[in-house]
Formats: sequence, structure tokens, C-alpha cells
Amino acid sequence: MAKIFTFKGKTLEELEKMNLDEFSKLVTSRTRRSLKRNQNKKLDYQIEKALKVKSSGKEPKPIRTHDRDAIVIPKMVGLSFAIYNGKEFEIREIMQEMLGHYLGEMVLTRKRLLHGKAGIGATKSSTAITARK
Repeated sequence: MAKIFTFKGKTLEELEKMNLDEFSKLVTSRTRRSLKRNQNKKLDYQIEKALKVKSSGKEPKPIRTHDRDAIVIPKMVGLSFAIYNGKEFEIREIMQEMLGHYLGEMVLTRKRLLHGKAGIGATKSSTAITARK
């Protein structure tokens, strides 16, 4: 028996039937405020266009966006987005678990810090920082 995904007690089908005001009552207050105030018309148009392509049976292109402040809503689930991280666009498939989060949370802007050994011309003290056994 497969576990059915729910978001605050609602299935994905129920969430997709809701309008934006009803969905905003299920998310946190900060997200609710952003949903109420920030309506990116261009992004909404691109989502509707991608949904039409998807309903025709074709796989739509990833939606390119710089809008890292956009909130994942139910109609975005299943679409792919190319989100700008400050240097390049990274493609992310929107899943059910991402509902109510910002697009910027899915793509990090900084690389993970990995320390290596001391480079050429480093001081003698920095070469002494090796892994102890």
C-alpha cells in the first residue's frame, strides 16, 4: 500500500482545485503575506503556457526565471523550472514536498566549502595543518 501525499491534511487533487486565497490559509504567515502581495504576471503566464503544452501530451521546456522569491503553489507541481543562482540557471523539477517553499530555497547561490591542502607559496605554518591520525 503506497502512502498518499498530503499537505496539511489535503491531497494534491484537493489543493489543485483550491484558489490561491484558500491555499494561502494553509501556509505560514510569511508565505501567506508574499502570496497576497507578490503576483508575478509573467511567471503566471509561463506556467499556464507550460500547463497547456503538458496537457497536449508533450514535455514542456523548463521555465526560466530569476524570481527566486516565487512561492511553489499546487499548479507548479510536475513542471520543471530553470532557476537563476547568480551565475547560471539550474533546472529543478517541482515536487509535492516543495509546496509553500520559495524557489530560491531549491537552488543554492554559493558552493559548498571544501578545504584542501595548502597551495604553492603558502606559509610554513599552513603546511603543518594536516589531518592528524
